[in-house]
Amino acid sequence: MSLLSVRGLSVSILGAPILSGVSLDLAEGGTFGLVGESGSGKSMMALALMGLLPHGASVSGRAEFGGRDLLAQSEHALAGIRGKEIGMIFQEPMTALNPMKTIGDQVAETLLVHRAASRAEARDAARDKLARVGLPDDRFPLSLYPHELSGGQRQRVAIAMAIALRPRLLIADEPTTALDVTTQAQILDLLKGLTRDEGMALMLITHDLAVVAGMAGHVAVMKAGRIVETGPTETLFRTRAHDYTRRLFAASEHRPVRRPQTRAGSLLSVEHAVREYLLPRPSAFAPHRRLRAVDGVSLAIRPGESVGPVGESGCGKSTLARAILGLDPLEEGAIRLAGQAVTAGHTMPRALRARIQAVFQDPYGSFNPRHRVGRLVAEPFHLAGTPRDARDRVAAALEEVGLSAADMGKYIHEFSGGQRQRIAIARALIIRPDLIVLDEAVSALDVRVRAQVLDLLAALQESHGLAYLFVSHDLSVVRRVTDRVLVMRKGRIVEEGPTEAVFAHPRDPYTQALLAATPTIPEDWKEPAHAAAD
Repeated sequence: MSLLSVRGLSVSILGAPILSGVSLDLAEGGTFGLVGESGSGKSMMALALMGLLPHGASVSGRAEFGGRDLLAQSEHALAGIRGKEIGMIFQEPMTALNPMKTIGDQVAETLLVHRAASRAEARDAARDKLARVGLPDDRFPLSLYPHELSGGQRQRVAIAMAIALRPRLLIADEPTTALDVTTQAQILDLLKGLTRDEGMALMLITHDLAVVAGMAGHVAVMKAGRIVETGPTETLFRTRAHDYTRRLFAASEHRPVRRPQTRAGSLLSVEHAVREYLLPRPSAFAPHRRLRAVDGVSLAIRPGESVGPVGESGCGKSTLARAILGLDPLEEGAIRLAGQAVTAGHTMPRALRARIQAVFQDPYGSFNPRHRVGRLVAEPFHLAGTPRDARDRVAAALEEVGLSAADMGKYIHEFSGGQRQRIAIARALIIRPDLIVLDEAVSALDVRVRAQVLDLLAALQESHGLAYLFVSHDLSVVRRVTDRVLVMRKGRIVEEGPTEAVFAHPRDPYTQALLAATPTIPEDWKEPAHAAAD
């Protein structure tokens, strides 16, 4: 039986077409996968169903849900449906969560708005839902704020909010993009359990084809606001009738051509690094507990080498990266770049700081939206002095990452996610550093854009002799772009070695668990049926 039936859904914003004649059916208790690259219209379709389109949007078509046309409902009627009958997990949890409210209050709010529980009952329900998504109260009290959690933990809060009232339909827009593989596996198992136990239907919007292969019974491929191919997941994965589908699969398995120019000597050395944080007091007069986020870590990176720390959220890899960048002080140990000590704060010499740059996970959040691209890319010049040819060097950096000199006059909101990440790479390159720290730099990108950015990073490494510290939770990406891998757990390195050797023959049980949790497309689905016939 069909729970949601969409027919001829078209959306335009200020006259610009966004969706064109989209039709699909989602069965009661079923899981429907929606895949495509950024800008294909996946998220816009979800917003249309929820009645959350931006100002200036016009909609036509029908979207039957439980005997009602969602597109014809008033805002008052939709407010009664959102959260109660249709829940949604948004892609970016930091923007979906209120930074001024505790996580307990935000999960409880859904029940209070729909008058489904008293305040005390709502708090108890919030505690249960957060525990179910892996945030038990003894470690993650309801009094925490979103900024006190990691990216993966914030996504869990967003999921708890969406399932608080056990909706009939859950729309999950890239729900595991920011999560490590074991957390992703837990969240996907949770979503599977909800559809099985509660009879909840799931619309899974993602660019990860391996996740769709393990989750969805049916899948649709979107391009430029249209569905170009749809059908049972296994059938579609095997046949790949549309050329665009075949290109998506090729991009998901893409391995950049790397010719690293690794040289002898040590560019970066970390010796017995320890970094601790204070945790909230368990009670008013109790002492603060301490979390040792990095616990005695030692590593070395040679000039031109790529090293990839991997592990679950909270394992310490991003904290280690911050310490290497001179953003966090160490309690013990030492970090040296080209033989000079890396220190946090203003005590680190500018000339040394100029030799290491960073590309962060969220390029939009790491740029000042009030400044034009030319000024943003030129920001690192303050470390070494602004040269007379600064404008020419900014133009050259933009062209080197596949953009144009004319983009200097634009604002960051005028670019796609992949283009913003290219701008972030241009900013990191502008003063010719020796080492670039890439902290989840491609995790939010769809497969085709990710392949392009990885090719760009490989080409820049070869042409400039760069060393990379490639921090990522995506093991498949780390395997393709690094020379050595460091597996971290609870602040310690539990296994390290040449990347291919560690992935092919993991020794530590934790490494084995990480690899086992990584979603994969079944081998017999990977070769299209028409190719096999040829």
